[in-house]
Amino acid sequence: MIAFDAVTVRYPHREHAALENVSLEASRGQLTAVVGPNGSGKSTLVRALVGRVALDSGAIRIDNVSVVHTARRAMATRVAVVTQREEPAFPLVVRQYIALGRYPHLGLWRGYSPDDVAAVDAAIALTQTSSLAGRTITELSGGEWQRVRLARAIAQGGEAIVLDEPTTFLDVGHEMAVFELLSRLARDGRAVLLVSHQLNLVARFADRMILLHEGRVAAAGSPTEVMQGSILERVYDWPLVITRDPAIGAPTLVPLRARPRG
Repeated sequence: MIAFDAVTVRYPHREHAALENVSLEASRGQLTAVVGPNGSGKSTLVRALVGRVALDSGAIRIDNVSVVHTARRAMATRVAVVTQREEPAFPLVVRQYIALGRYPHLGLWRGYSPDDVAAVDAAIALTQTSSLAGRTITELSGGEWQRVRLARAIAQGGEAIVLDEPTTFLDVGHEMAVFELLSRLARDGRAVLLVSHQLNLVARFADRMILLHEGRVAAAGSPTEVMQGSILERVYDWPLVITRDPAIGAPTLVPLRARPRG
């Protein structure tokens, strides 16, 4: 389980905290989604987890062990993280790049074992990236690159996976495929913590939603509890209505046209 306990993060020269007293949990067997408008602190959660920003106060724990007191390699064997941005530094072959996910599991001077190869093969199959495996990562489109990065995280293994906007650049079909895959990973027992702008997709798949606004938790609970018109209108500062997905009954946000003036 991943737990944020009263976490506060402040960036230099900013008047307000990026995160203020934020608490949330991502449990095994569940897909937990963090949503909110731009600048609400969603990506800062991920940066804090991986140690890219320091905490002013509070704690982040994995299975009740503070990430501050956990070696980076040890943490990487338990939690895979897909950040929002990553620029390829070298023109690696896709399969080689996905295999980098196994690096935290390798000892000194140890090559890839049959288990490592099997993990890479399984990740490629799950993400449907076999047709890309022989290409170099610098040849990939934005959507293909997102899928390959997800494959690397799955190959990494561990009990949890954290993703910051994993469906950026993806078309509708691949968006749905990614959410179906993340839902499957959760059902198989992993803790899946997802940061996303896609409220309607999140409402279809998430077990639990946390809505951030100006660095604070504005609402938390099931999609039905969080996707309330009065809450979302205030947070997003836009007129909207909440309807029901005709296929599965999940709450669905419909933004309205701005009211004409005069």
